[in-house]
Amino acid sequence: MKTKVVLITKGVSFMGNSIQKNLEAAGYEVLRVEPEIGALTACKDQAELFVFFLGKFVLDIPETLVFLKDMCLENDKILILIGNEPELIAANVHIPDGAVAKKFKRPFDLKNLTTEVGRFAQAANARELKKSILLVDDDPTFLKMVKGWLDESYRVTIVTSGTQALMFIADNRPDLILLDYEMPVTSGPQVLEMIRSETGVNGVDTIPVIFLTGKGDRDSVMKVLSLKPDGYLLKSLSRDQILKSVDEFFEKKRVESINERSQLK
Repeated sequence: MKTKVVLITKGVSFMGNSIQKNLEAAGYEVLRVEPEIGALTACKDQAELFVFFLGKFVLDIPETLVFLKDMCLENDKILILIGNEPELIAANVHIPDGAVAKKFKRPFDLKNLTTEVGRFAQAANARELKKSILLVDDDPTFLKMVKGWLDESYRVTIVTSGTQALMFIADNRPDLILLDYEMPVTSGPQVLEMIRSETGVNGVDTIPVIFLTGKGDRDSVMKVLSLKPDGYLLKSLSRDQILKSVDEFFEKKRVESINERSQLK
């Protein structure tokens, strides 16, 4: 199966066509889309790698740039930008360096671009083999910190509300949900209740859920456990403690799976 690459480019241009032809010649399936929110939404789950060929139009699409930035950060997409210096600077206003894997300043070497796409595609394919985690919390600072801790070992998607979490699992099935217990509007317990009520819907009700809680006193912990999640983690835990807990959870699941298969033989 060919690796898919989304090429974002406006209209028809010689350079846009050249980029597409070079990527296709290297064996990639190129999905070419306009720099529009609707087009990006339609293809966001079809590829891990996005190549954005900028133009003067970049000044006129701030909402699209913000959407692309959020999409790449929240869904761990790999983004490559191509453009002249003013275009790259304009894009950087809405898409910070942290959301960009690589920038190519025009004029650039198409062969070098194809090589870099190959390198990032390999990284994306390796990442696909990792367990996936949906991290849900209304605190953006905490989200980014924990995502950074988990990124090396897991594929992490972040959302900032219970509603966004429910929308995500409607189309995706993460291997684990790390769910903030206390959130406004739709709380962690409400999200868990709705997940468990989706019996037989694409296996949603069987997705493991571990609560994240800021309260470690006995009464608070007992209240959390009464909802029968797959566990709980205190937000005050260190990086190593959280990583160890998540690693141990997946190891436990692996052993349980092996034992279940052995019993079926």
